[in-house]
Amino acid sequence: MHRKLSYHRRLACRAAGVLFALGVGQAGAADMTKTVAAVKPSIVGIGTYQKTRSPAIRFVGTGFVTGDGLSVVTNAHVVPELLDSEKLEQLGVVTGEADAISFRPAELLERDRQHDLAHLRLSGAPMPALRLGNSAAAQEGQNLAFTGFPLGMILGLNRVTHRAMLSAITPVVMPSLSSRGLDARAITQLQRAPFRIFQLDGTAYPGNSGSPVYDPDTGEVLGVINMVFVKGLKESAITSPSGITYAVPVSYVQELLRKK
Repeated sequence: MHRKLSYHRRLACRAAGVLFALGVGQAGAADMTKTVAAVKPSIVGIGTYQKTRSPAIRFVGTGFVTGDGLSVVTNAHVVPELLDSEKLEQLGVVTGEADAISFRPAELLERDRQHDLAHLRLSGAPMPALRLGNSAAAQEGQNLAFTGFPLGMILGLNRVTHRAMLSAITPVVMPSLSSRGLDARAITQLQRAPFRIFQLDGTAYPGNSGSPVYDPDTGEVLGVINMVFVKGLKESAITSPSGITYAVPVSYVQELLRKK
């Protein structure tokens, strides 16, 4: 009799555990939907506008609004080095949804080439801004998310969110066993003093360059997706790049914004 009661109690405990786990999962999913809804209005496209060009707006990457709602952060490599001033080409951000988009001019305030970050400044009415978190407290195994425009404007301006786990915190340059494994870019980075970056298990695409990586519970930004500068350094030996994605810790964004 006691054995039967013990058996049934064990079953009840297991069932309760399953229900608890399901409840936590459902709560997490619900929280994520709220976070994504709150984050999306702060995600912008980075591009240039030239009235006589077809199309007039050219998408170059993703960015996000922070600070007072007029600061935009993106990757330095997506910002054009030169604009066609004779044809009145302008740098700015693309906002809106799907085909109902608009362009807001922006000024390049600072470009941090070492960490591949750029600070653009808008004029006019502020936009919804994302809070910057503490990337120094980020831990391997932590759940993260990032939102951006993986396909650019090919199918219209549609913000897409990906889940990711912080797989590792690693140096920006992988050590080489011999000088033969070092290319010019890697040598330059070694001379600048390597810094640590986030390695994620989520797959990002070229259009995601500049996307914010954030805590799915709070929406606080912990990093910035980088698809060219970092990937070229760490995966230069891989002929078919893996699904690994890299992000620059937001501490470097905070340093950049203090230079304004």
